[in-house]
Amino acid sequence: MNRRDALIGVIEALHAEIAALKANDVGALEAATRDKLGAIDTVALYDGEAPSAEVKQLAAEAHRLNETCRIYVNLMTANVRRRLQVLSGQDAPSYGVQGYALA
Repeated sequence: MNRRDALIGVIEALHAEIAALKANDVGALEAATRDKLGAIDTVALYDGEAPSAEVKQLAAEAHRLNETCRIYVNLMTANVRRRLQVLSGQDAPSYGVQGYALA
């Protein structure tokens, strides 16, 4: 497998991760993450090689999709935190525009 094909594998795995996050499918998320990490290891084998324009585009797409995954995870974490605070009777702080707690 070459770097281009490995990056395509990373992108496919990231799409699968996003779908698993949306569906709350832990098994699918674990499989997609395992596939992504394997493809990233393959990409790393070509670290000293100058990337072509296509490889740069694929890497940029992978980065964008990874950021989308990160946002989903952060939103899910915030929702769980908020639910736990409500269930435990804790007052959750309200946040203003700059992210500072409002009194």
